Amino acid sequence: MPSCLHSAPLTPVRSTLGLRRIFSFKQSIAESDMAANSVRVAAAQMTSVNDLASNFATCSRLVKEAASAGAKMLCLPENFSYIGLKSGEGLTIAEPLDGPIMQKYCSLARDSGIWLSLGGFQEKGLDDEHLRNTHVIIDDTGNIRSTYRKIHLFDVDVPGGAVYKESSFTEPGKDIVAVDSPIGRLGLTVCYDLRFPELYQQLRFQHDAQVILVPSAFTMVTGQAHWEILLRTRAIETQCYVIAAAQAGKHSDKRESYGDTLIIDPWGTVVGRLPDRVSTGITVADIDFSLIDSVRTKMPIAKHRKPFDFWRPASL
Repeated sequence: MPSCLHSAPLTPVRSTLGLRRIFSFKQSIAESDMAANSVRVAAAQMTSVNDLASNFATCSRLVKEAASAGAKMLCLPENFSYIGLKSGEGLTIAEPLDGPIMQKYCSLARDSGIWLSLGGFQEKGLDDEHLRNTHVIIDDTGNIRSTYRKIHLFDVDVPGGAVYKESSFTEPGKDIVAVDSPIGRLGLTVCYDLRFPELYQQLRFQHDAQVILVPSAFTMVTGQAHWEILLRTRAIETQCYVIAAAQAGKHSDKRESYGDTLIIDPWGTVVGRLPDRVSTGITVADIDFSLIDSVRTKMPIAKHRKPFDFWRPASL
């Protein structure tokens, strides 16, 4: 009977514990590789009001939350520092980029050791009747790295909503802007720009953007209808991450924003979202550079697309 113990071939057998160790080792290597190819970003949602100090206090809290979560950059929504009671009221607080309002945010970035995307700052325009809707990027030393002035102005009679005429008090920008950052090469846009795909095509194919920022204050009507679908479309067609920090909730009796801050990956998947569409807070996600490369390699639209001048109409 004892001889039966040796009747089977002597082959090495891995114990359950050994298999677990091997799996754990492989998993740790995979996680390490992902960590080496990824960086954390945060997007904020808030309800700005006509009080600079109150809005700065809210932004300061959100910056601290983002820094504590390990984010290298926090994206704040359009009009983060001020939303007036009525259209055009931002003119009353508009100032140059070296003015005291922006300098407070530069100090906040430096003191917190985090980059900031400040979407839709009321920058003083060429005259007292106009401002610029300016997207400002500040690095972790408190220096302004780049600025983008909103190109497409919101002059719209929203069906079932209010009438807006942003051009009555805002100068349109003329330049497409991309800038390098710790979370990748950023393409800068603001809110209503979202409806104009040509800008996003330029950012990807002419300016090599990896991450596109869309700070916004979408209306309730347009937000319910188009917000998420437009953002996911821009992510899919550019194969970029899209980060859309949003104003949310009631700013006053006459103005309300849709909210729903989102972070979307290059495949069009929502990877960051606040559980409450109108709450104040942040959502966090990792920008995975290997995913960007993988999507672009497997679906090589950069090779297949026609150049911009291909679409010029033929003369008759």
